[in-house]
Amino acid sequence: MEIRQYKPSDCKEMADLFYNTVHTINAKDYTKEQIDAWATGQVDLEKWDQSFQEHYTVVAVDHETIVGFGDIDKTGYLDRLYIHANDQGKGIATMICDQLEQAVQGNIITHASITARPFFEKRGFKVIKEQKVERHGVFLTNFVMEKEK
Repeated sequence: MEIRQYKPSDCKEMADLFYNTVHTINAKDYTKEQIDAWATGQVDLEKWDQSFQEHYTVVAVDHETIVGFGDIDKTGYLDRLYIHANDQGKGIATMICDQLEQAVQGNIITHASITARPFFEKRGFKVIKEQKVERHGVFLTNFVMEKEK
């Protein structure tokens, strides 16, 4: 397995991984309506690519297949972190987070799903607040979390 920097040709595969992970892994913590609103399957690849290029973005690749990805912006906002459903629990998210956290100075903030909250807590993140976010008219619970450096 290799962790490498993002390249634009990765974007479609990452969007598919995002959709499949949300619909498989997050389904235990969110309703079908919430999952469908969160990951519609209609990602704007141009916007995602632009965002990934503006952020520090890494992908985990195993046998030429992307098995995970994450990105963080210059302010320390860890935006996305998704690991393929078949590759959960193998330390991939930890390896990606280690790289992302080293890429910025200062504290790190993320908006963690119910599913991801325990992972971030194990990494030393503290819940600042619980919030409801709206996606396509549907509300989902997540947690604003911060890790002090």
